[in-house]
Amino acid sequence: MKEDSIIKRIYKSPYLHFVVFGLVMSLLPALTSGGILKTSWLGIIGGTIIYTIAALGLNLLLGYSGLISLGTAGFMGLGAYISAYATGNLGLPWEIGILAAVVIPVILGILIGLASLRMEGLYLGIVTLCVSEVLRKTFDELEPITGGFSGKSAEYPTLLGMFKLNQSTTFILLCVILVLVMILTYHLANGQMGRALNAMRGSHVAAQAMGVSLLKYRLIAFALATGYASLAGALYAHFIKFVYPSTWNLPLSLVILSIIVIGGLRSIYGTFIGAVIVYALPDLVLKRIPVIGDINGLSYVFSGILIILVVLFYPGGCVTVFYDLKRLLKKLTKRQVKDHV
Repeated sequence: MKEDSIIKRIYKSPYLHFVVFGLVMSLLPALTSGGILKTSWLGIIGGTIIYTIAALGLNLLLGYSGLISLGTAGFMGLGAYISAYATGNLGLPWEIGILAAVVIPVILGILIGLASLRMEGLYLGIVTLCVSEVLRKTFDELEPITGGFSGKSAEYPTLLGMFKLNQSTTFILLCVILVLVMILTYHLANGQMGRALNAMRGSHVAAQAMGVSLLKYRLIAFALATGYASLAGALYAHFIKFVYPSTWNLPLSLVILSIIVIGGLRSIYGTFIGAVIVYALPDLVLKRIPVIGDINGLSYVFSGILIILVVLFYPGGCVTVFYDLKRLLKKLTKRQVKDHV
């Protein structure tokens, strides 16, 4: 009996589900090399993974603590440029470049967390947007480091200074990092920090009455959101291999925000589904439909309509569709059992 209970726990473990999900995703390069999928699909799905990582950080901030940020794009760009400069110009190992690309923006995120104690809602969103725009303008003007308007090139990662990766192996690395980020997010959201953030989202006064430190958990929330975004930006630089200043603008921050709204607040898999709908769907599906794909930009119009429909009919996010289907299947199976009886 004990062995059966242990097996059931392992089977139901969300950590195991994340690992299986990552293993399935990491098989995609083999499908492209076998000619089953196009090589371009690998780049699109890799971008989806990167957007998912950035959106998971914003989901922790907005979904759990109720704090808004419109500066995700700026922190992604900061992480991208720091990593590209550290590995390309300074010749530092890729691991050191990634670490610097996360730590430096996190310090800035903590400063914003301190400022957030004096503002709420729209005002906080405007402040984070201003920080993002300042960073974007800095990317334009700081030419010795960022390359200015010409952009900054980067290379595929070299792990431990010995293993030079290509597009396929870098994609597998993205899958590994995504699984680790999912596990970390789940652990944080379902632990003491998640409960504290939820209390803050409900009522600051009630949270403080229960002994929750607003200063501590606001700083942690902004540090995590900034760290996720900068990590995603650094991965973008080494997967796409080029960074433009114009990439890190307000529309990108709004795309990241729409990903968590469409996929589902406080949902890890919902965040990935939202990234697929917003980022991958236009290129993978809509552009390949006759007439729609032939007219430039029309596929994104259909994608926007789809987003509106999701928000109208599934305000809890697309992830709730799967819950409804699961309930429907349970009802159907119960009816079949009654009919047989």
